[in-house]
Amino acid sequence: MADLELGAVQERFADIVWEHEPIASGELVKICEKELEWKKPTTYTVLRKLCEKGILQNVDGVVSSLIARDDYYSGKSEQVIEESFDGSLPAFIAAFTSRKKLTDSEVEEIQRMIDTFRREG
Repeated sequence: MADLELGAVQERFADIVWEHEPIASGELVKICEKELEWKKPTTYTVLRKLCEKGILQNVDGVVSSLIARDDYYSGKSEQVIEESFDGSLPAFIAAFTSRKKLTDSEVEEIQRMIDTFRREG
């Protein structure tokens, strides 16, 4: 998978692309000017960096992703669990729930996910 080390600004930019893709690069410049207050060169610099990382592509002036948003954030989550919790999902959940109480609906949703995983393997 591509280099998932993106800063907050690069993630925000990728989110804009994911929200609008495929998008003409000129239109992307306009959106970034409005939402991020960037000049054209800044947009193209960040775009080039994300293309180099294998996250986005710019083909004939049309920008699209090489990695879907869900795949990016799933990979990033896996990276956090691997690096911070020695790959232990239970350790991550224990740490997360020690600071944030889950709602009944969140617990039910997680239980449904576990039940589905058990059925489907």
